[in-house]
Amino acid sequence: MDATLTPPTAAAAEIIKDSDQKSFMQDVVAASREVPVLVDFWATWCGPCKQLTPALERAVTAAQGRVRLVKIDIDQNRALVQQLSQMGLPLQSVPTVVAFWQGQIADLFQGALPESEIKKFIETLLKAAGGQLPGADLLAEAKAAAEGGDHQTALEIFAALAQQEPENPEAFAGLARALMALGEEDQALAVLDSVPEKLRQHAEISGVRAALELAAEGRRARDHLAEFEQRLAADPDDHQARIDLAIALNATEQRGPAADALLEAIRRDRAWNDEAARKQLLKFFEAWGPMDPASVKARRGLSTLLFR
Repeated sequence: MDATLTPPTAAAAEIIKDSDQKSFMQDVVAASREVPVLVDFWATWCGPCKQLTPALERAVTAAQGRVRLVKIDIDQNRALVQQLSQMGLPLQSVPTVVAFWQGQIADLFQGALPESEIKKFIETLLKAAGGQLPGADLLAEAKAAAEGGDHQTALEIFAALAQQEPENPEAFAGLARALMALGEEDQALAVLDSVPEKLRQHAEISGVRAALELAAEGRRARDHLAEFEQRLAADPDDHQARIDLAIALNATEQRGPAADALLEAIRRDRAWNDEAARKQLLKFFEAWGPMDPASVKARRGLSTLLFR
């Protein structure tokens, strides 16, 4: 049988249901040959179950039919629990969530995980099954629009994704970058200020904030670009002029020359002004992203200078 995941739509499937030992084979084992199935083993007396089950239901609903949830009350299905325990499943304590795919146990976890961890669990399961969450599809679509220069479309998709997944830092970062590209920097800053506290130190979020700061610095420096060049012509060791020149070059989308200017400043005097040139270069890396070609090239140059 082809193991590639081809899920039905959410409307065409009973994505969340209660089951029992009579229906287990049909609801779980057979159904898992179509889509991954999570089995929530719970009990009425279990406090953590009351926290976990609603979070599971929300995460499975958000997956839009790409994964299903089956709930089993262990007290009402003791024979089933005993049989599964003999297969090595740790069902002595609840909640326990077991993932089935292609009729086999694929993964499990115990305890009341946060909703973000449940989402990661489902993402890993879907990846193993050859699929991904709908949010991943939206994210790829939004990034493609941004890379193609269609920032308005990217803005709309990132906004929808941020509303759908309010703990997705890439959605907020993409939304802010799209606003920046459309010249709406104040709105981009407002988006960053609205990010949940626990996401604010995420690399994607801090990267956009650095890009906003650089944009503001760049506008101030851009008007003095010729002045910086004249100062360097008069004194090649005017390190502040070289750093300001790099900021101005970055503001005009000349990332390579901007990085080269800072690398030259580091080569001439790494320690100047508490390593100001190196710190400015790291800020560039943060704003550009670690995989940007300019970041990759300049990081190699920095490594050569620091470890020669």
